[in-house]
Amino acid sequence: MKILAFDTSSKALSVALVEDDKLLGQLSLNIKKNHSITLMPAIDFLLSQLDMKASDLDRIAVAEGPGSYTGLRIAVTTAKTLAYALKCELVGISSLEAIAARLSFEKGLIVPLIDARRKNVYAGAYLKGESFIKDQHISLGSLLELLKDSGQKQITFMGEVDNFVEDIEAELPQARIISDSELNLPSAYEVALLGAKKEAVEVHNFLPNYLKLVEAEEKWLENHDEKDSGYISKL
Repeated sequence: MKILAFDTSSKALSVALVEDDKLLGQLSLNIKKNHSITLMPAIDFLLSQLDMKASDLDRIAVAEGPGSYTGLRIAVTTAKTLAYALKCELVGISSLEAIAARLSFEKGLIVPLIDARRKNVYAGAYLKGESFIKDQHISLGSLLELLKDSGQKQITFMGEVDNFVEDIEAELPQARIISDSELNLPSAYEVALLGAKKEAVEVHNFLPNYLKLVEAEEKWLENHDEKDSGYISKL
């Protein structure tokens, strides 16, 4: 199975082509760029370098969130458009699960973080590649309390950890923090490997998994009945 995978859920961009779990090629940019401009050229470049056509693809695997609202919208829209146009399968993978997958061989809990600002994070916890604490939007303090009560002695933090090192060390001094490492960057290869095992979704109904409403939506709900919230999902 030939899988095109990509992740634009953060400032970094990662695109990979995988065939039967073998990495054929991967392109990553760890600089803040407009993903709406760089994603398709990156896909085209990778395909051309591998002498492949888009019609050769069997499946599209995309990081569905959480993460940057703009980045997720770009990735999901591109994935849906390609899957529909090429008549190939589509799967969505948690951005957090894809980060944690890079250390799935490690013992103990793997805790991937994405900075959600104001001391909040998108986070989950994974044990041997399986979800142990579900992906969620949560304050860092509440997450650390959950982890202290988890009963797990070995805990490794990865992802966008740099702004939280002092807080983590204060509450969980024995925890391992992976900082300033390429392991913290999104890997489209991991998205592809995870995507190979998932059941394909219906293209038209596939949406990003934001885990949190944008500020404008929250303010809208403050002034409207909750039963009208379906309006938001249609936008």
